[in-house]
Amino acid sequence: MRRLVARCALVLLASLLSMVQSQSEPLNLALPTDNDAILRGGGPEFYQYIERDYKGVKSTPWEGGQYGFVRDPIETPAGIVYTRFHEGIDIRPLQRDERGEPIDPVRAIAAGVVVHTNLVPGFSNYGKYVVAEHRWDGCSYYSLYGHLSSIQVHVGQLVQQRDQLGVMGHTGEGLNQARAHLHLELNLMLSRQFESWHDNLFKTDPNHHGIYNGINLMGIDIARLYLALRKQPALTIPEFLSEEETLYRLLLPDSGHFDLPKFYPWMLARKNAEKPVSWEVSFNRAGVPLKIEPSGKHVREPELSYLKPTGIESSYLTRDQVAGRGQGAHLTDKGKRFARLLIYPD
Repeated sequence: MRRLVARCALVLLASLLSMVQSQSEPLNLALPTDNDAILRGGGPEFYQYIERDYKGVKSTPWEGGQYGFVRDPIETPAGIVYTRFHEGIDIRPLQRDERGEPIDPVRAIAAGVVVHTNLVPGFSNYGKYVVAEHRWDGCSYYSLYGHLSSIQVHVGQLVQQRDQLGVMGHTGEGLNQARAHLHLELNLMLSRQFESWHDNLFKTDPNHHGIYNGINLMGIDIARLYLALRKQPALTIPEFLSEEETLYRLLLPDSGHFDLPKFYPWMLARKNAEKPVSWEVSFNRAGVPLKIEPSGKHVREPELSYLKPTGIESSYLTRDQVAGRGQGAHLTDKGKRFARLLIYPD
């Protein structure tokens, strides 16, 4: 019954968003707080630092608040490699009250509809967070605002750009008052079947967030997107992602539950091709899907079809989704789970 109610709510939200945004909005992003140092090249003033202990040396690099592989350095024959991926950006506060608590308002980066609010900090590493859905070029994208101290919107609420969603805080795992920040993401959605996939694989770890769980939302490099839009205001997300480099490709069995080409038809390289027996999906280093091509190769399970030669153990470069090098490269168990999510339950 809970799942039926949730699905009905999703249908209602989708209909509401469709009516309000029947004509696709241009990609116009505002910053979510008054901190605009990123637009002036001010990295230390914009990004919240992390606490690092590398080989006994403690530091607080602001670079760890950026998007990408910016955390957990290890030494390899090819040099230092950062192995932990950060899917969004951490924006430091500009305002604090007399107790040192951040009071920066957090606002919607674009017009849309609120599709999820998490009011219980312990339910997520994001703490209290909000997800809003936006429509650009006929497709849905999802902004996520994490570590809030309070939330001022509700599911189903329509928001305009710069409407307040909540207040910056430090809710969530591993944060303290000194490192309070807003964690911001802009995401693609992976699958409508996420809840069933999660319930099947993680039976002792309840999913409190439906399809808006962070595992089902794949973050793109929003910092680079902000800067790219300053230079090219008419830029679209497909154009932006077309500049990304493919690190690896996966072959997936054909499935009626393969949602990516339905969500983002711009990914399809050949839209009028005959029905394929499998699909080859290209991913960048972050695991963001970039392109989908029909394939004539029969595969019963997802498999790795291409890995760019790098000379570095591939698990360090792929969020542990691919392991090995050269001809010995293969999908890890984590990579297989991720690939099956894309076509679940087939």
